[in-house]
Amino acid sequence: MVSFCGYNFYYIGDISLLELPKIAILGTRRPSRYSKEVTAQLSKILSKKYVIVSGGAMGVDAIAHKNASKTIMVSPAGIDIYYPKVNSSLIKEIAKNHLLITKYKEGFMPRPYTFLERNQIIVDISEFLIIVEADENSGSYRSFEIAKKSGKKVYSVPHRIGESLATNRLAEEGEIELIFDIEKFANGLGIKKNSGKIIDYNEAFRIYGEKLYEMELFGEIEVKEGKVYFK
Repeated sequence: MVSFCGYNFYYIGDISLLELPKIAILGTRRPSRYSKEVTAQLSKILSKKYVIVSGGAMGVDAIAHKNASKTIMVSPAGIDIYYPKVNSSLIKEIAKNHLLITKYKEGFMPRPYTFLERNQIIVDISEFLIIVEADENSGSYRSFEIAKKSGKKVYSVPHRIGESLATNRLAEEGEIELIFDIEKFANGLGIKKNSGKIIDYNEAFRIYGEKLYEMELFGEIEVKEGKVYFK
């Protein structure tokens, strides 16, 4: 068991991920094709610098986990219960290579209130929240309410009229900010697109200075045999 952000967690996996900067990505269990593509892009790009936190549910949650290079799943069930069962293979992979956490002991089956508690934890341990797609009165909308009370910033992406009713309304009311360009958004967070680039270490140090050590810590680069490989 580990204590973090006022919670006591049971866990399986790499507990050091809790100490890295984290972004929550949530959304509907039945995303549109557009939302699926956007979620995958967001997760791939943002996980170069941040750990992606989500709830392991079908839809947006699962896509966010699958496309992240570093991810944390917050479970609404006991640590030994991989819920939902349809995502059991994904959850096992997260537990093996990333981090699975929960406040519930072994054998505890999820109940209606534990989903809200799970989302509260997701918001509390993350720096900000991205809701990719959500309808009114959905679990993801409840997560927006939690984030607002906590003073956490919430983002979404633009949708067509009649789709993602909750995020469209919240954007119209100025309650959330929309991401119109993922690369620009990522660059604003200090995430540069240099994937595949290889340069000499001395040149990299001249360009990035001490920040190079931070980039290595966050897994943005790999230093090997005098070369810097951008991931």
